[in-house]
Amino acid sequence: MKTNNNNLYALAIDVGTTSLKTAIISQDGTCAATHIREYELIKPKPDIVELNPEVYWNAAVEAIRSVLIKAQVPHMAITTIGVTSHGESLILLDSNGGPLRNTIVWLDNRATAEAEEIAANFDLETVYRITGQQEIAPAWPAAKILWLKNNEPEIFNKTAKFLMVEDFIIYKLTGNFATDCALNPSSLYFDIIKYDWWQEMLDFLNIPKHKLPKLQFSGECAGTVTGEAASITGVLPGTPVTTAPIDQVAAAVGAGNIEPGIVSENTGAALAICATVDKPIYDPKKRLGLYCHAEKGKYVFLPWVPTAGMVLRWFRDEFGEGNNYDAICKEAAKIPPGSDGLIMLPFLAGAVSPDFLPMARGVFWGITLSHKKAHFTRAVMESIAFLLKSNIDMLEDIGCTAQNILSLGGAARNKAWVQIKSDVCRKQFTIMESQEVTCSGTAMLALTGIGVFNNLQEASKAMVRTGQSFAPNPSLKTDYEDAYKRYLTAYEANVRLFN
Repeated sequence: MKTNNNNLYALAIDVGTTSLKTAIISQDGTCAATHIREYELIKPKPDIVELNPEVYWNAAVEAIRSVLIKAQVPHMAITTIGVTSHGESLILLDSNGGPLRNTIVWLDNRATAEAEEIAANFDLETVYRITGQQEIAPAWPAAKILWLKNNEPEIFNKTAKFLMVEDFIIYKLTGNFATDCALNPSSLYFDIIKYDWWQEMLDFLNIPKHKLPKLQFSGECAGTVTGEAASITGVLPGTPVTTAPIDQVAAAVGAGNIEPGIVSENTGAALAICATVDKPIYDPKKRLGLYCHAEKGKYVFLPWVPTAGMVLRWFRDEFGEGNNYDAICKEAAKIPPGSDGLIMLPFLAGAVSPDFLPMARGVFWGITLSHKKAHFTRAVMESIAFLLKSNIDMLEDIGCTAQNILSLGGAARNKAWVQIKSDVCRKQFTIMESQEVTCSGTAMLALTGIGVFNNLQEASKAMVRTGQSFAPNPSLKTDYEDAYKRYLTAYEANVRLFN
């Protein structure tokens, strides 16, 4: 791509669960190039999900080199590198900085007994007030560390550093151990009010603070690219490397969700909703997790469900007979709203929000002889909209209201799906001009951190561009009210079975 050589650029790295993306983004918000490198998780048996840490680094090296070639940007114009990642995946390093074992990925649920052990020793109200996490789950790194202590004591004792994936990439680039405050709330050992490690939990886990990376705020410089890292990635030595929040919050930043009253939804493989608030607000019913925003002093409600876009992918792969998304969604568009009474519950890997139901499973309800394959496709798409509405209603229940929802993620490219969400939720939905919002948010923070912008508001004004808006169709109000009632009926009837 031909680029403006007068611009300054950030190289953003987004380490996802099954792929790593790099993007080179200019100070005016233009994306010069992207590159994606996929990898396969190791799943030897139920509840075990791992990955060699070096796979992340090798993917980063390839993706950095490739995006530099694609972008045709002078290397001197790349003024900073920002790194974000998914949360909760745990990496253990020895005293020489080498991995001691495979990464325990966030999807791993081996630490169920350890989560129960933590719950037996810590009052949930205390945990919620300090960490923002409304549940004590086996996915959280604290439970994983306790599992290691109980089951792999030799590795536990040899561990010199406990890191998240973002921290590991920063270490490989700079040689420094640093992490972002807004990456760590779901570790269950970070205090979201004090912006510090929670000493009581560390004592319980028997981890001294020096075994954790240095805490920094989003966009702060964690170090500069070493000569060794420069020689294998192609970036210039001495380039500043900055931290970023957990990927979902980075995406919210990239969409301009930086002020109270703004709500964004991100339908990728999972569904995540971000509602910005200007102070810590706790849900009396403990339905909503509270995370740190990229801006110090602000917070984010982050309800999420592990399966959303991947439900449609599963349906396409298993029942689409080789058709692509466009083909199956085109047929679904011919089906009337409400799918002629067919309802789906999209919990193919459990539910986290609006209710924590790890044993929830997917359900099709109301099947008749008149239902065709296209009915099932539309029911899948509507199920995510119903799930989204239930979470938006929950946010409004504690005072987080928004008439316009920023729609992000791969599903935002499907305009029919965005329109269904608007019709179900009875709100305007706005997509972004570019869907590279996670990398854009990471780049905004990195450029602000090195002084290209004075603050995040200035960066947002320069770099964020919204696209098309979708308004709810008044004529479908009753149809979708009735369909949503059927969805809630099916959901409530199945809760007993899930439990």
